[in-house]
Amino acid sequence: MRNGPAVSLKKTEVEWPTWALIAIIYGSWLALTYFGTDLPWWALLPAAAFVTCWHGHLQHELIHGHPTRNQRLNDALAFPPLSLWIPYPIYKEQHLAHHRSQVLADPLDDPESYYVPAERWATLSGVSKALLTANNTLLGRLVLGPVLVPFGFLKSELIHSVGGTGGRAAIWGGHAVAIAALLTWIVGVCGMPFWMYVAFFVLPGTSLLLMRSFLEHRPGATQKDRTAVVEGCWLTRLLYLNNNLHVVHHAQPKLAWYKIPAAYERNREAIARRNGGYVFKGYADVARRFLVTPKDMPVYAPSLSGPSLSSSSLSRK
Repeated sequence: MRNGPAVSLKKTEVEWPTWALIAIIYGSWLALTYFGTDLPWWALLPAAAFVTCWHGHLQHELIHGHPTRNQRLNDALAFPPLSLWIPYPIYKEQHLAHHRSQVLADPLDDPESYYVPAERWATLSGVSKALLTANNTLLGRLVLGPVLVPFGFLKSELIHSVGGTGGRAAIWGGHAVAIAALLTWIVGVCGMPFWMYVAFFVLPGTSLLLMRSFLEHRPGATQKDRTAVVEGCWLTRLLYLNNNLHVVHHAQPKLAWYKIPAAYERNREAIARRNGGYVFKGYADVARRFLVTPKDMPVYAPSLSGPSLSSSSLSRK
């Protein structure tokens, strides 16, 4: 009698790079907060910003099922709100909804859109339009974004709460407890003033995070050409856990961060064709084009994605 087909008993992969990352990020944050008041500002600022931004990308990685198959454990590892302003459960909810969006960048379908509907745009004041337009320059996103984005998020949460549609009392209660624990450590144990933590960790860390998302999606003509690639250098790839290679992440959301570069290199030219050449060499390339020039208008309309966005950096390599 013939034997049946062999059954593979492959062991579950242990994601050592992600476990190491968890230890490094939380260890670095503890060290920087504990010794922060003894460090010169010019050393603390870049390190604190880097670690806070890095933690945001670690949370993103854990949302997508890493480093374990137990999502409750992953969520527990991601829960500490080092950036203070957004509760992890809400970030997770909105980000997974973003991945389910059938029309990326559409503010009515994509909760991570930076655009506003045309109907709302028509009702905005001149000042609001100027702020949103400035926020669509890289300089504006870095300077204004760390205030505008949390403000917009908190305003939305307040509106939902007042309207009785939020259902987030337990989430915000847990977030308040987590913030209290963090501040007990930061202020009570480490002796770091609250303003200092905001100025050195929260605002610049959020600014670095927003540099990555600046060109992440656009209102392209089709879903395929709405997602960008910014190839970047080793430092930005490490900081953003390769999420700057955003097309790959959207195509394979469960792919671990350290496997994304190989997947990109295998399909590099095909990706550039697929997304309409929405590819940039690095963030210096992005700054050269859009430091003070709006990448497009913040009002949502697929036809408004400018021709400058569709030119590929691959041709200049």
